[in-house]
Amino acid sequence: MFHKVKEVFAMHDMRLSVYFADGTTKIYDARRLVDRFPQFKVLENGPLFEDVQVDEGGYGVIWNDELDVSCDELWEHGVETATSFDGLMSFADASELWGLSESTLRKAVSYGKIKPGIDARKYGKQWIVARDAMYREYGEPKEMVAAG
Repeated sequence: MFHKVKEVFAMHDMRLSVYFADGTTKIYDARRLVDRFPQFKVLENGPLFEDVQVDEGGYGVIWNDELDVSCDELWEHGVETATSFDGLMSFADASELWGLSESTLRKAVSYGKIKPGIDARKYGKQWIVARDAMYREYGEPKEMVAAG
């Protein structure tokens, strides 16, 4: 299954904080790459490690044209960590995961199916929804159903 990466931040001790589209945050220890693959040794010393970015499309993270890590590796070997933002996702991400339009989600809020202020909230022009509310109202995401 594809676990789309939304954000990545370099931390001390060669760890990455990786935020996924489904609202999950995982800490990935990049030292495992240095131990297994010699080309990653350049990340140990110097500022390159700090330059980590999300690969186009969210398929992983990259440092340069030669160094990247797939979203599957980050998901499988990352350790889930609790943050204040766990389980929150944008309407855009929720609509992609569940195969719904953003309009359908906005209507669900206006009809009270997804409760504003409890399950979802608008910040500026962006709606944020709780993952639990999506599961409650729509079941498993279409990607998980297709993979299972």
